[in-house]
Amino acid sequence: MSAAATAASTTTPLERGLTTVSIMLATIMQALDTTIANVALPHMQGSMAATQDQISWVLTSYIVAAAIMTPPTGFLAARFGRKKLFLVSVTGFTIASMLCGAAVSLPEMVMFRLLQGAFGAGLVPLSQAVLLDTYPKEKHGSAMAMWGMGVMLGPILGPTLGGYLTEYYNWRWVFYINLPVGLLALGGIMAFVPETDKRNGLSFDWFGFALLSLSIGALQMMLDRGESQNWFSSIEILIETGLAAVCLYMFIVHMFTAKNPFLEPGLFTDRNFVIGLLFIFIVGVVLLATLALLPPFLQNLMGYPVVTAGILLAPRGVGTMIAMMFVGRLVGKIDTRILILFGLFMTALSLYQMMGFTTDVSEFTIIRTGIIQGIGLGFIFVPLSTITFATLDPHYRTEGTAMFSLMRNIGSSIGISVMTTMLTQNTQVVHASLAAVLTPFRLAMQSPWLPDIWDWQTTTGVVLLNAAVTKQASAIAYLDDFQAMMWIVIGVVPLLLLMHGPKRKVPGKDDHIEVME
Repeated sequence: MSAAATAASTTTPLERGLTTVSIMLATIMQALDTTIANVALPHMQGSMAATQDQISWVLTSYIVAAAIMTPPTGFLAARFGRKKLFLVSVTGFTIASMLCGAAVSLPEMVMFRLLQGAFGAGLVPLSQAVLLDTYPKEKHGSAMAMWGMGVMLGPILGPTLGGYLTEYYNWRWVFYINLPVGLLALGGIMAFVPETDKRNGLSFDWFGFALLSLSIGALQMMLDRGESQNWFSSIEILIETGLAAVCLYMFIVHMFTAKNPFLEPGLFTDRNFVIGLLFIFIVGVVLLATLALLPPFLQNLMGYPVVTAGILLAPRGVGTMIAMMFVGRLVGKIDTRILILFGLFMTALSLYQMMGFTTDVSEFTIIRTGIIQGIGLGFIFVPLSTITFATLDPHYRTEGTAMFSLMRNIGSSIGISVMTTMLTQNTQVVHASLAAVLTPFRLAMQSPWLPDIWDWQTTTGVVLLNAAVTKQASAIAYLDDFQAMMWIVIGVVPLLLLMHGPKRKVPGKDDHIEVME
């Protein structure tokens, strides 16, 4: 029996519950910060006298630091102990959050956000690894349901909470709110999370870490600055793309040839784990890309204030919570691949319904599609988290959870960048198509039911008509993005056929002998 299995079998239900609450506080705190600051950016921009391009570094710095520091989580946990790393991460993240709230200039804010991202990078993979070791294998489905609730609800509820704090208090409270949560998590981890064995003989692969860090950093920079620099017509974007590709290639070669590589190649010999990484990449694309598109759609095209837009997004979290209440009990009783398939169907259905959105769409429709998508993502995330690690050697667990989180973050970054680029380009294309058929000589444009303000004879009338065309073109571009994400979700369904099914007992064999279907 492994050390993890021994620990899981000796802990009482009360100890497991207190451990779960403690680490979930840390998970929710980190997950919230992926989106909670987005709605406060305009207020920060005015407070710090920054341009639109400059204020985006508040998000970029956090993403880059978190992406770079996620892969070393496995090594650091093995070298210094998982509990010690957890305590350092929570403490550093909480202090960095306070510094962000107190920042008075943009350079200070960017520096403190870098610290926040670096310390927060390990919180999600560490919490997942602790839960997997705390609960026996037959309860991993329920454990991943609780863990997934924090990971999924954080980004979904972030805009709602951030909008409320910014509107009624101050943008600084977006960061200050982490203090009480961080203190509670810190106390709980100190009291209830057990320490793991340290492997003092480990050597750190600095060359491999440098290659992976450069690749991830260059990729994030390319994604974040691509839109403002007109993508591959910019020398900067070409350099960043080339650097990301070359460093990734060198890292892969180094990983398979070095004596003690930064990531062990054996991690990628498990088929379920590798396919799980592809799936979580898609979940990252759909989850945060949707959350990046809906707030501007509701605020800019439909005229909702920031607080109302956040409230309309909140039911998505309700759907996720409903799904996770059921799916944790279903994992182990129903083939996990069937649960994931149902989640993919619900997610695709919600995106199909969102393709019918107009600028006059009802609040009920927005809420309904949000709940459906939340249910779909919940049914994907929990079974996926279970089946991805079902056959992975516990020796690779912390390293594996770090890669799982990294792929979700990279999927989110790529999804947001690609969908934002498509939105901009499609708006221009549709605007040109609509404008080409709008002339004062068309009978339709001389109809008496048209607004009087659309007067072709005045500059104001032409400007207002152009604004109406732009609004409709933008609405159509949003629908194109929703359609693209729907096809992405449908496109990954065949990957389910490549995953191992749940364990089953072999008839006539010893009860302890099981095989994977």
